[in-house]
Amino acid sequence: MSGRKAQAARNDELILTAARAVFTADPGAPIAAVAERAGVGISALYRRYPSKEALLQKLCGDGLQLYIAVAEQAMRDHDDPWEEFAGYMRGIVDADTNSLTIKLAGTFHPTQELHQHAARASELATRLHTRAVEAGVLRPDITPADLALIFEQLASVKLGDEQRTGELRHRFLALMLDSLRQPPAHRPLPGRAPDDLELSVRWSPVG
Repeated sequence: MSGRKAQAARNDELILTAARAVFTADPGAPIAAVAERAGVGISALYRRYPSKEALLQKLCGDGLQLYIAVAEQAMRDHDDPWEEFAGYMRGIVDADTNSLTIKLAGTFHPTQELHQHAARASELATRLHTRAVEAGVLRPDITPADLALIFEQLASVKLGDEQRTGELRHRFLALMLDSLRQPPAHRPLPGRAPDDLELSVRWSPVG
């Protein structure tokens, strides 16, 4: 890319990273907060995204495409039905697309393209669920909607820094996977359990 195009691409990446951080912390934040966090001028942001609505649509569109990519990859990677399903669950937790769902659902008007992406994501989730049930490795009383809410529960786990949060999310995912498996499994849980200090420090005043 030319220098100008490369700079525009860098600015776009900065804007989207900042927007995700700002709006998952506070969906009501003004778009100026995104420009400030990204370190770009408000005019540069508006040239790329003419409104907060457009920026939210872009964030959620990217999240849906990432979800689709993770699900499709899980279906390609494994011949073992349980590992296919578990790989999908781990991939979605790592992608953290459900943090967007928790915070941004109902805060903007989805486009037709977003509806199409959502339909594809739902189709893949249903296929992965059905394949696991039919293979006899997933509890038959679990539905795709149950799994969607499990992802949201795991996305709500936030403790310490990004690395610690990821470790804890995978610890609790492993616990959930053992309860979802048919027959139930009892494997050692990964990662260190949260301690009282980690939980209590959240109540300390900020600043």
